[in-house]
Amino acid sequence: MTYPIGKKIIPPIANLWIRKVNGLENAPKKGPFIIAANHSSYMDHLIIVCTFVKHTDQKVHFLSKKEHFDNPLKAAWHTYAGAIPIDREKGGKEALRWAVKALKHGKIIAIHPEGTRSQTGKLMKGKTGAAQLALKAKVPVVPVGLIGTFEILPKGKYIPKLKKATMNIGKPMYFNEYYKKPVTKRLLREITTKIMKEIAKLSKQKYNFN
Repeated sequence: MTYPIGKKIIPPIANLWIRKVNGLENAPKKGPFIIAANHSSYMDHLIIVCTFVKHTDQKVHFLSKKEHFDNPLKAAWHTYAGAIPIDREKGGKEALRWAVKALKHGKIIAIHPEGTRSQTGKLMKGKTGAAQLALKAKVPVVPVGLIGTFEILPKGKYIPKLKKATMNIGKPMYFNEYYKKPVTKRLLREITTKIMKEIAKLSKQKYNFN
């Protein structure tokens, strides 16, 4: 059983902020797959982990900036939760290599393609990390749209408001037709745009980047 203690304590707490989860039947029952979601709040992690861990009984490994590991308390929590530190100044290549290896061993990786929390709650331009993982590990991407987490705990705030969020889970996206093509910046951008447009649809937003 994954997170034997956390599974009993954390979900009831998380449910204080979850209004509804739609599309859970779209999520595979086990890994490997990539969860790609919009990001405007630390609440995003809590809601995603509680929902997918209960559904799959597997750890969800987040790609998380290395600064979260500077503080001993935060480092302990992120390590327990299965977070993977990313050195953004170096492009996160080491973390991506770890994530590819983990996916090939049947694990679940969660990533926010925007790279950081939105300061307005609106979608930002996606980075190509999710696309790179999908091609290198040859696994599907499960798009997720989170609605309302920004209103609960926006960037710069530390006490969550007692409001409710909704999570919409889309059907897995497969990119088999790209596997034999040369991996170029243009190809990675094309895949990233497809992923971000699904996230936009699920979060009831528009994605106006190419």
